Formats: sequence, structure tokens, C-alpha cells
Amino acid sequence: MRISRLVAITLAFGLAAGVAARAQDSGSLAQYLAGFEKKTTVKVLPNGLTLVVCERPEAPVFSYYTLVDAGSADDPGGESGLAHMFEHMAFKGTEQIGTANYPAEKIALAKVESAYAAYDAEYRKRVGQDPARLAQLEKVFEDAQDAAEKFVIPNQFSIIAEENGQVGMNAATEEDATEFFWSMPSNRLELWAYMESARINHPVYREFYKERDVVQEERRMRTDSNPIGAMVEQFLATAYIAHHYRVPAVGWESEISQVSATEADAFHKKYYVPSNLVIAVVGDVKAADAMPMLTKYFGAIPAGPMPEPMTTVEPPQFAEKTVIIREPTQPSYLEGYHRPDYRDPDDSVYDAISDILSNGRTARLYKSLVRDQKIAADAEGFTGFPGQKYPGLFAFFAIPVPGHTPEQMREAIHKEIDKLKNTDVSDEELQMFKTRARADLLRGLADNEGLAHALAEYQTRYGDWRELFRELDRVDKVSKADVRRVANKVFVASNLTSARIEFTPPAQPQTPDAGGAN
Repeated sequence: MRISRLVAITLAFGLAAGVAARAQDSGSLAQYLAGFEKKTTVKVLPNGLTLVVCERPEAPVFSYYTLVDAGSADDPGGESGLAHMFEHMAFKGTEQIGTANYPAEKIALAKVESAYAAYDAEYRKRVGQDPARLAQLEKVFEDAQDAAEKFVIPNQFSIIAEENGQVGMNAATEEDATEFFWSMPSNRLELWAYMESARINHPVYREFYKERDVVQEERRMRTDSNPIGAMVEQFLATAYIAHHYRVPAVGWESEISQVSATEADAFHKKYYVPSNLVIAVVGDVKAADAMPMLTKYFGAIPAGPMPEPMTTVEPPQFAEKTVIIREPTQPSYLEGYHRPDYRDPDDSVYDAISDILSNGRTARLYKSLVRDQKIAADAEGFTGFPGQKYPGLFAFFAIPVPGHTPEQMREAIHKEIDKLKNTDVSDEELQMFKTRARADLLRGLADNEGLAHALAEYQTRYGDWRELFRELDRVDKVSKADVRRVANKVFVASNLTSARIEFTPPAQPQTPDAGGAN
């Protein structure tokens, strides 16, 4: 996993610097792990949902993290952006929250979906579309939405949580997962369980098409009107020819504009099944008291089959691929090399390379391109992009300062890559990586939310939260020879995809011929 994931380990477990020092040897680490095994309880419910509870009674609060093992990479073909829609729908409420009259609203929402299906069928006709009928069907669809809107109590789900002390309520859609989280006073644990289980078990596609418009605007801001966003989108679509990492997480505009609540419901039935969820709760919670109550709420979610694993495998790349965007905007450069997923034995070696190249002002890329040569405003290398559940990319990014070009960024980056391939990193650099990793563990997450995130993620990815500690051992074992070996294996021209924005002056408006006609 990336170092950013490692940050979640030690301080999240409440380590002090002295403990970290004692944990240098495997015996101390094992002893400390044994202590946390007494505080952490894992229970797989009969329906397949996994609960992880870690007792930290220092303050009367708790944090939770719900991790759904499905993200934008799981969007069905032709329905990109669908996973992201659940991030928006999560705060629309439940059958009990957010509605003035759910039985009546349910009927109204069914009419919305029926009206949309009729409109969409006419809209998609390639031959024989009737403009007058299309306009009529669109009006029926809009009227149905207006009728359903009358039952909505806006923001009631969030308001109830806020009135009961929630902090940090949010959700996130990544390529690999969808996550929901907040913190709350521990005496509101049952209220949270009721609210969270209800929105998982019985989602209400309230204001679905209104939120679909919001997502479209989000795409316009992030990608269509953002040169860097557009470059990254084209870069990933070029780097991948088969795997779903090639599809933007926010979705393609033409597909976002046509996904329906019916399709969303099918996605939910497939991926939001208990066997595909891990929920971690951390804080002033006693597992012996909490588990029966959590089982009552989350155990009521009907079981469903685990989604089948993705079968698409990105084929090997055999030649360099390039994207060039010419626009009157800030130049930039991006390149990436295919690498295995997080389960690869060399995963920590990629973390070491990223750290040595990019961690702070003493890192190689900053010193070379920014400080010494003064050709870049920023330069970095990072691993696990755009995701790490499946084989991803090790990427490099640089922004040239005025007077310099993307090609100069490429040349300078490749010089640093050649150094990695031909000369061992120093003992000091490698030790700094390992020291920083441990220091980051101490500084990274002092709160329950961070620990809940780490527990849910490691339990999902490895089937055992204890891998939090075992990863430290893998970091310690990285050698100078490993860095050279991996650099020579991965950073090769046939495995390279690059993208750049080259500044091109805007086109001058055409002026009439000053001489005119005789």
C-alpha cells in the first residue's frame, strides 16, 4: 500500500514515541499487536456483513467508517458515474427520514421512474425520433418530479445527525471503494446504527435526477473546464485500453446524463450487499455491549451474493503511448508506468521510490527540478494511481515555470529515473524513508476517524486488520537492491504513457480585408 495508507497505523492506535522506538524489533511489535487484539473485536454477521469495534475510551465519542468494496471501477458499461451517485444519494434520507409521507412519496417516485423510462426510450431513438412527442414526454417527466418533490423534507438526514452532535459527516467515491463516515457522541451510537443501516438497507432515490444534474456540473468544473482534469482523463483513457481504470470516476458526460434510478437500484442490489461491506467503529464503545445492538440493526439487512470478481485484466503494454493537448493555458507534464496491485511483494518498494523522489524539499525531484535547475514549480512521483485494488500506475507529474517546456520536464524526470536504475540510493535516503514512515505513523492520525478508516480498509483488502502492523515489517525489509531492481523492471519505455499540455496562443479573430473589393 502507499505510504499515505501507512500513516493510518500507529498513532491511530495511540502510540507514543517511546512505544514506536520499542516496536523496532519484531518481538515488541508482536507484543503491542497482542495488546490491541484485546481491544479490537471482529464479528461477521450471519448476513455476511463484517463489524470491527475498537475500544478507545479516552473521550465520550466514537467514529465510524462504512466501506463498500465497490467504486467507480465497478460502474457497469454505459453507466459510468453510477457509483458516484450513491455518494450524493446517501444524504437524501430513508423511508422514515426526509419525507413528509413515504407511502405517497413511493408512489410518486414510481411515476417519476415510469415517466423517465418513456422519455429516455424516445430520446435514445436513432431513427424515427418524434420531437413533439419527446417534448411532451419530457414535460410529463418534469411534472412527475415536481409532484414527488412535494414530499421531500430537505436535508433532514443531515439535520438529525447534526442535532445529535455529529462531526465530519461526509462520503467519498474512489475507483476502488465508496466510503461513508462521521463522528458522534458515544451515547448516540444506537441512533447512528439506526440511520446508517436504514440508508444501506432501504435507499430512497429521492431527487435522483436533481442530483444527477449536480454531478454533471461537478464534471464540468473538474474536467471539462479544467485543463489538468482533461489531461488526466485523456491520460488514463490512453494508459488503459481494457481495464475500468480508464473510465473517469465522475463518469462520461453522455452516460451521466442518462443513468436512471432504476439502474442505480440494480447497482445497489449487486454491490451494497452485506458480504461486500465492512463497518468499523472506534471510540468510547464496549464491544460486549455494542455488538448485540449493532447486530440488531445491521443484521437485519438481507443477505445477498458476493459480487463476482472483476474479470477484465489490462493486457501488457508493448509501446510508449502519448497524449498532447495544445491549449492557451499553463503547460504541464504527466507520465505513468503500469505496476502490480497492492498485494504485490514489491508494494513497499514502490512506496520507498515515491518517498525518495517526492517526500518534501529534500526529495530528489524537488531538489533537482525546482531548487537546483529552477525549471519547475512542482515535481513529484507517486504510486497507486488511480487506484490500488487492481494494477495501477506509478506516475510522475511536473509543472514548468515560465520559459520552460513539458519536454524539459520529461527529460529531467528521466534523468532521475536513470539514477534510480543505475546507482544505488544512499543508505541515508533509504533510512530516511523508513524513519519517515514510522514518524508518519506517529503523526498521521490522532483521531478515531482515521483509525476507523484504516481498520475498515485493511479488513476489506486483506481480510485482517492486523496487516496494519505487518506492513511495517515490509517497509523495514526494503533494500537498495530492491529499489534498483524494481526501477529497472517497471520504468521502461514500452511501459510508458505520457501526457502533456503545450501552450498554444489563442487563435486571433479574423479581420475583414482592409482593402475591400473594387
